[in-house]
Amino acid sequence: MAVVVESRYSQAIHPLHEVFLAGSLSLFLGATLSDIAYATTYHIQWNNFASWLIVGGLLFAGIALIFAIVDLCRASRRAKGIVLYTAILLLTWVVGFFNALMHARDAWASMPGGLVLSVIGTVLALVATWLGFRTPRIGGTK
Repeated sequence: MAVVVESRYSQAIHPLHEVFLAGSLSLFLGATLSDIAYATTYHIQWNNFASWLIVGGLLFAGIALIFAIVDLCRASRRAKGIVLYTAILLLTWVVGFFNALMHARDAWASMPGGLVLSVIGTVLALVATWLGFRTPRIGGTK
């Protein structure tokens, strides 16, 4: 009698890695929504919210990037698509860094470039999250 043990965790992503990856997406999305609110209302506090959300997104994406690089270097944790996932996550972090520099300017000077970088960063974070969560599962189930 063969016993098949299925785990619901991915081969390529650790559960803590998933938390930081999903958290970075929500923080970058919050920054984009704050930038949209600033662009429509011109209340400077929305720009301040976006700045802090971008910093949080950078922190979470940076930790997820460290996990991805470690998983990329370990042969037992490497799965199909991990190189593309790591590259997109690195690009997300770089765009987020430049977005943080853009938001460090005066509130009036940060628009519309800050909004554009926020949207690009959010789309990249969405793609990275999708790539991270779509890896093959243990036991052959997808």
